[in-house]
Amino acid sequence: MIILKSKKMIKKIIAIFIICLAVVLFLAVSKKLNIFFAKKYPLRGIDVSHYQSEIDWQMLKKQEIEFVYIKATEGSSYVDKKFKKNWKGVQSAGITAGAYHFFSFDSSALSQAKNFIKTVGNLSGKLVPMVDVEYYADKENNSPDEKYVVAQLQEFLDILGAKYGKKPIIYTTYKVYHKYIQKEFGQYPLWIRNVYYPPSDIDRKWQFWQYSDIGNIKGIKGDVDLNVFYGTMEEFEQFIYSVE
Repeated sequence: MIILKSKKMIKKIIAIFIICLAVVLFLAVSKKLNIFFAKKYPLRGIDVSHYQSEIDWQMLKKQEIEFVYIKATEGSSYVDKKFKKNWKGVQSAGITAGAYHFFSFDSSALSQAKNFIKTVGNLSGKLVPMVDVEYYADKENNSPDEKYVVAQLQEFLDILGAKYGKKPIIYTTYKVYHKYIQKEFGQYPLWIRNVYYPPSDIDRKWQFWQYSDIGNIKGIKGDVDLNVFYGTMEEFEQFIYSVE
């Protein structure tokens, strides 16, 4: 009897192992296939922060990179330690760029907006701001109140919209999109993350798609996020502020 139970347990463990291995292999293959699916969109871009360390912007200029979004701020006081250097580098290379803010569920909208505006300043000739709204730390398991997040995010977007004259872009993941974004922010440009398959199951049009987090680009050591724009160059240029 004990032997039979042991054999059943071993078979169960083996079955679980095979299933887990299959899932891992499927996800790995999906990530590779996503790069193929993204080729239908000709306008390509990347987003970077201090995690990419030193970037050879002149090398990036030689490649088919149409746009770059650079992390500027997070929460009410944090400034990305590579922002100033990256901001200067991307401009010297002549690559169309924008700045983004990582939204905090723990800071007020006003203090976060002030942090971003103070850090980024004038955006003439640059892309409209982007706000990155995703779970961090333990927020997925202890998600903040929906009404609170919607109100704070709306206030943040209103402040930036009033300052810069155009609606900011919302970058988000599927889980955050369905909980906080889907019902409330349909009038804002959407940047959706899905590194496993094309986001055709999103119930609205997206403007930007992050299709890979394992991109390999000359001029950057290590992985980098890869993105595409849904539309023509003329439509893309509507996201750029005219030079004052």
